[in-house]
Amino acid sequence: MHKPRVQWVDDVLPVALFTSLLAAVRRVGKERLAHTYQTTFWYPRGQKPTNVVDQAAAHIAKRLKLGPHIIGAEWWLSRMRTSNVQVDFHRDRDEKRVLAGGRLIHPTLSTVLFLNRCRGGLLAVTAEPPCDDNVALAPQKIDFDLVTPVPNRLAVFEGNRTHGVLDAGNQIPGRRLPLQRSWRLTIPINYWHRRPLDVPRYEQTRAYRSLSLAP
Repeated sequence: MHKPRVQWVDDVLPVALFTSLLAAVRRVGKERLAHTYQTTFWYPRGQKPTNVVDQAAAHIAKRLKLGPHIIGAEWWLSRMRTSNVQVDFHRDRDEKRVLAGGRLIHPTLSTVLFLNRCRGGLLAVTAEPPCDDNVALAPQKIDFDLVTPVPNRLAVFEGNRTHGVLDAGNQIPGRRLPLQRSWRLTIPINYWHRRPLDVPRYEQTRAYRSLSLAP
């Protein structure tokens, strides 16, 4: 029996913080929805949070007892309908550095904070590499550890693990399914030993102002 490739922590955030976070994300609505996975932010560890996601990232770092080599967190909003999953299987990386011709660097730790329940939408994590020849870049060998979306549950796995989202029937996404009206809402938060290239701090942008904390 293999060692689990993903673990999870339930009720990872205090109730008040989770409630505020969920309400703020719901207020974001469909803002920048087409670019939700490209709209990423950097939170330097130890700095005063300027938004509720930074607050959550700081709390999670303490909860997981991350060492001093972790200098900060990169986060973004994931909003999808499980009837039309548009994220292929992948390994998190310093995206802009790779696209600029730099070397491949993975975060030290990848995490996914679930905000709600949904139909299907299991998080699938594996040590197998993505395969360009398969639908959704699914690995050749299907050997997944799975996490069910539950509000305030945090999935935690090594930053070089392949992962993806299963569809409304908890199958590898392929054809579009009948529309699911509800959304699968999560916040991926990656913890890094070095800052990813060209990822701005939240306060340096004008995106998602409803996440801001009162001054």
